[in-house]
Amino acid sequence: MARHKIVPAVYGIVRNKNQVLLIKRANTGYMDGMYSLPAGHVETKESAKSSIIRELKEEIGIDVVVEQLKFVHVAHAMSDKKDHERVHFFFEITEWSGDLHNAEPSKCDELKWFDMDNLPTNIAPDVSTVLPLLAKDQYYSEYNF
Repeated sequence: MARHKIVPAVYGIVRNKNQVLLIKRANTGYMDGMYSLPAGHVETKESAKSSIIRELKEEIGIDVVVEQLKFVHVAHAMSDKKDHERVHFFFEITEWSGDLHNAEPSKCDELKWFDMDNLPTNIAPDVSTVLPLLAKDQYYSEYNF
């Protein structure tokens, strides 16, 4: 049996007390109109931490250093599609420098703060699955997509 080629991805949970910053996807062809977290794929020879630091700068214009990242969750996203398994690393960010702004207006049409207890209904399934687990200090999950 052939092994899956797991694709690593990173997600930034930018928090301000009980609020989380979500981005509304647009013009990407993947889950457009859905809220998600700043996120992206880990590139070749890039660590998960350096990847999320890069993605936060590219997507929402903030600078974060490694010491400001708090690992909070890893999710194994499984699929029946060949070579389509994913491992998602989630990092919480409560401190940063720079002003939050939509740094990729061609891929995102809104940045918005939401109360963790009142998330939108049009939220990406992987994000809606993981965010409630944070309050339970659950650091690992599995789900199919």
